[in-house]
Amino acid sequence: MAEKSRLRQALSRWASTEDQHQRDLRATHAVEDALPIVDAPHRELVTVRGVLRTVTLRPRGGVPALEADLDDGTGVLTLVWLGRRRIAGIEPGRSVTVRGCIGEQNGVPLMFNPRYELLP
Repeated sequence: MAEKSRLRQALSRWASTEDQHQRDLRATHAVEDALPIVDAPHRELVTVRGVLRTVTLRPRGGVPALEADLDDGTGVLTLVWLGRRRIAGIEPGRSVTVRGCIGEQNGVPLMFNPRYELLP
């Protein structure tokens, strides 16, 4: 009887849609030159790849700033383009590769004005 409950628990964890989604993201965005967000060092030039979850216009210091949350299944990185209100192709659900230096503000990893490549 205890064996069945352990089996059910294991299957339940495996079948969790959120866990599966994160596993799918990690598998889809694993490439040679891109690091997982969770392993990307701060204050060094890095390349990461993932899916944009949210894109918002949020002024910083009176200057327009386009912000997007990039999720690769290991973590979330906030991308900030200063002085931009909109960038063609930067929209929720879009896969992108970005390159730049990761910093941190209030415990949130940020990348300002990254170079980006839109993926199909």
